[in-house]
Amino acid sequence: MSKPKNKTEKTESAKYDALRELLKGEGTKIYTELEKGQFPQFYVPSRSVSNIVYDKKLRQYILGKAAGLRSSRNMSQLRSFTQLIWLAFFANRLVQEKKSSTLRDIYYSSQAFEIDFEDQPESDNIIVDLEAVLARPREDLHIFPEERSSVFGDLTIEYTVPGYEGKRTNLSDHPDGYLIGPSLSSAELVDTSAELVIAIEKGGLFTRFVEEKVDKKFKAIIIDTAGQAPRSTRYLLKRLHDQMKLPVVILTDGDVYGEHIAMVIKSGSANAAHLRELTVPDAKWVGVWASDIEKYKLPTIPMTESDIKRITDLQKDPRYQEGIWKKELEIFLKIKRKAELEAFSKYGLTNITDKYLPEKLELAKSL
Repeated sequence: MSKPKNKTEKTESAKYDALRELLKGEGTKIYTELEKGQFPQFYVPSRSVSNIVYDKKLRQYILGKAAGLRSSRNMSQLRSFTQLIWLAFFANRLVQEKKSSTLRDIYYSSQAFEIDFEDQPESDNIIVDLEAVLARPREDLHIFPEERSSVFGDLTIEYTVPGYEGKRTNLSDHPDGYLIGPSLSSAELVDTSAELVIAIEKGGLFTRFVEEKVDKKFKAIIIDTAGQAPRSTRYLLKRLHDQMKLPVVILTDGDVYGEHIAMVIKSGSANAAHLRELTVPDAKWVGVWASDIEKYKLPTIPMTESDIKRITDLQKDPRYQEGIWKKELEIFLKIKRKAELEAFSKYGLTNITDKYLPEKLELAKSL
């Protein structure tokens, strides 16, 4: 007798069925147009800057209503039309066979079908087009980037991928943590004693936090975002917040790029405006702030012209027009200095976990 499906398996099954219907629908439209003697065509939502708007209710960027016609009648569009049709075919096969592919795999697999991509960036761009057409992230199509981040803490998960269905593991069982890949990010979240999630930008600090038992001291799940958090990591953060009801706090380097890493976790990016499942609007960035650099007298590095330009660019972004986001950008621009998380080691290797982190977690309650 087969084991009844759990809630996550039912959700994944429903997602799979809906995706198959979407792909089938797009294919059916093409066949119907061919049978009628028409040139197949479809509309691709525009990802131009003018069609990306900030939705205050959703607290993230979304695409507007503009879309471009891609037609096989137009010789200048025929190449990209063919690339997109092939990619939909290949993605459909991945979903049917329950196999996965990296972005790099897609680029090389196209050559076996004599589909011409000049380089991987062109291939990646067509994948984003397919996401926009289907309004589904590439991860639902079993297409993943190669970058991975890690997680550690008392969280029991149950795998749902073929061959591992029903197998459970606790994410505190391995001292190096667990890579956040497709199998982990899609697993059922079974149980946890944690009371919050700490997302940290640096792998070295992630290791320090594990060594200093931050997970036990603060009842936390620790996640290394490995710089700008990959989508699978952002999806896991969202699930931990929405499904397990855990608050999310973010620690980054004290620079403009760290502030933006936190904002992307919180409200997404303009590049992924066509997706809605990757944001944690209630996540809180607790440092390292520009004001922390002065308050804690941290060793600093001078800002570059590129850093300063990035600050002025973000000051035009509607998400940085109030609160801590606006204030810290202004201080960064004033002091023209930046600091890394590791700068706290000036006061001892455990200063960041013994003093800075407790202060920031307490402050997070009032943000």
